[in-house]
Amino acid sequence: MSQHESLLLTDLYQLAMLQAYWEHGFAGTAVFELFVRKLPPRRGFLMAAGLEQAVQFLETARFTDAERDALHGVGQFPRAFVDSLSDFHFTGDVDALPEGTIFFPEEPLLRVVAPLPQAQLVETRLINLLHFQTVVASKAARMVLAAPAKQLVDFGLRRAHGAEAGLLAARASYLAGFTGTATLEAALRFGMPAYGTMAHSFIQAHDDESRAFENFARSRPAGVVLLIDTYDTERGAEKVAELAPRLAREHIRIHGVRIDSGDLGEHARRVRAILDAHRLQHITIFASGGLDEDALAAFTRDRVPIDGYGIGTSLTTSQDSPALDCAYKLQEYDGVARRKRSEGKATWPGRKQIWRRHAADGSYAGDVLGLEGETRDGEPLLRPVMRNGRSLAPMPSLPAIRAFAAEGLRRLPATLQRLEPMTYTVSVSEDLRQLADECDRRTGGGG
Repeated sequence: MSQHESLLLTDLYQLAMLQAYWEHGFAGTAVFELFVRKLPPRRGFLMAAGLEQAVQFLETARFTDAERDALHGVGQFPRAFVDSLSDFHFTGDVDALPEGTIFFPEEPLLRVVAPLPQAQLVETRLINLLHFQTVVASKAARMVLAAPAKQLVDFGLRRAHGAEAGLLAARASYLAGFTGTATLEAALRFGMPAYGTMAHSFIQAHDDESRAFENFARSRPAGVVLLIDTYDTERGAEKVAELAPRLAREHIRIHGVRIDSGDLGEHARRVRAILDAHRLQHITIFASGGLDEDALAAFTRDRVPIDGYGIGTSLTTSQDSPALDCAYKLQEYDGVARRKRSEGKATWPGRKQIWRRHAADGSYAGDVLGLEGETRDGEPLLRPVMRNGRSLAPMPSLPAIRAFAAEGLRRLPATLQRLEPMTYTVSVSEDLRQLADECDRRTGGGG
């Protein structure tokens, strides 16, 4: 995410292969595709994310003098090979799914066409960037579907697996439909709304809970949200109701209250009744504390009067399915289609495209995975992104990606909008099947 990302942030075997390619003259054009082999449990779809960071990485990929010296210092690489990396930069082409695209197993998120050493070396970081944001965006999309029209805020930085993960999780959740983030740097860096309330420590630092509420409201009069469950949730709500008219006379309006513990649904009902009894219908209820999409769906089903949610651990770590079975595999080299046949990990060869058909109501009606040059009905999903190592156009703004993702979720078949997975048809074209058979015969895998 920095201006320069070290190309040593990779697996050792990438450099080992580069040395062997260099020594044996393997510099022909290679085609690699990044895809997910299968869906995690309880997932019916995935949402692509991370392309902007991937393109930034490719455009700035260079070895500094210090990095080459460090590589030589490892003691495994000859000086001549290390010196050959002095002019390394990415000169290839990239086609990819736009961020926010709904996709399914075996469908490429991204295709790289470049000289073999270049396409090989960028594998690890590309997977790292695209995989993580896709994991989080896919999780966030489930929460958006589970709690329609509710405010959803990323609270996950403190449980994220590192600073970069926290920042990129905020971005990925926002493009998937979250309202904003509590992570200030993410909000500033990506142009997202920032949200924050208060911690229990602020209340505990005061001898009187009502005084804590009042002091905070006077210091932060815009959009006041008060945390009411430090001691007794319902009594906290009563204190807010008592304080609200007095602050209102000074033009300080309490916007909401937050509940962070206990039976959130039951507390929300009681707090709503207390606030309504005092004619404070404008004060919203915001909930946090160990929430996931199942809890949101239950609250939605039961019409619990919660207006917004802060989601932390379950979002940023994608707690139930923290990783995807994704791969970046060689599909063509030097003009010849290539295919991996490993048991359980076979690949479809060649440069591919995805065509998506739509039903009369605009919903997705099935995909076809075929070869790039085929003529098919439906919308082609992979789009040109880079040519000759440079972006073809500026990346879409985050609000534009967010709107695109929302439209994609709206077009999901009703069965896929539920939390339990349902089957979506992705068929493989006959041309692609025939190419796979040809590869098998050529490499001894056919009859």
